[in-house]
Amino acid sequence: MKLSHSSIALLSLISLLFLSPISAQICQRSCGKQILTFPFGSDPGCGDPRFQQYVNCDQQKLTLTTHTGCYPITNIDYTKQVIYISDPSMSTCSCTQPSKGFGLDWDAPFTFHDDTIFALLDCSVSSSPIYTLNGLYGDGNNSKAPLCDNQGTPICSYLYSCTPFSTINLPISTCCIYAPVNLGPSFEMNLKKLQCTSYSGLYSYNGQESNPENWNYGIALKYKFNVNNEYPSSCAQCEKSHGVCGYTGPYNSFICNCPNGLNTSLDCFFVSSFNNGLRLLPWKNGAWLMYILAWSLVWVML
Repeated sequence: MKLSHSSIALLSLISLLFLSPISAQICQRSCGKQILTFPFGSDPGCGDPRFQQYVNCDQQKLTLTTHTGCYPITNIDYTKQVIYISDPSMSTCSCTQPSKGFGLDWDAPFTFHDDTIFALLDCSVSSSPIYTLNGLYGDGNNSKAPLCDNQGTPICSYLYSCTPFSTINLPISTCCIYAPVNLGPSFEMNLKKLQCTSYSGLYSYNGQESNPENWNYGIALKYKFNVNNEYPSSCAQCEKSHGVCGYTGPYNSFICNCPNGLNTSLDCFFVSSFNNGLRLLPWKNGAWLMYILAWSLVWVML
């Protein structure tokens, strides 16, 4: 017995409304104490797919993953579109330790914030490429032309005054304040290649420039929603309806994940109205009658 196209369409509609339970994950609104909104999500299918492979919520801990390691996200400023991360291997005023450095994946939707300052520590003055343009870029110029920021000398002095540094008596010349722009297009800070033992990153003096114990250590990263940095209108409408923005399917199509667990391509106001309409139906007395009549109609159309 062969079904007509109209019969198949009606059968699919009946299955959707009556037979198929909707399987949808519930996207969380937070990870630990960190509030999550677009473009970040708690699980695959939540938030923006471009960010999902880099920012993850694992055991209620939000982390950034790059080719150099996993880094705890300490805060997100949604107004400024900045995330702040810490590096457990980073040296601070409290401790100094060897580190392999830090790098961003070239296609990651992040860039270094202008407030981020890197201090390369215990570098080889005689052989580190940061002290010669020839060593870093290979342009044939052998003259000494440090890439270190001369304005950063006070930062080095304050850092090296911290107990972990002062006890090993490092010369101030082995410290280099390194601007993120010097990392080049690969956003790579390979300390082994740079011949430095460790590094420190900071994004704020916390109002106490001369007191490195109270500086905000870590790395600040900017992010953009898209090329034009415009907040997606569909996502804004979804969040207004108390939904969470997500994606689904092979083409990462937009979905709005609603509090009741349903996914919609519109917003949760639509889902709520639809559910309210269903609740008005006389399910106890007439639901099965509607179901039987609908199936009868299918058989008539065969």
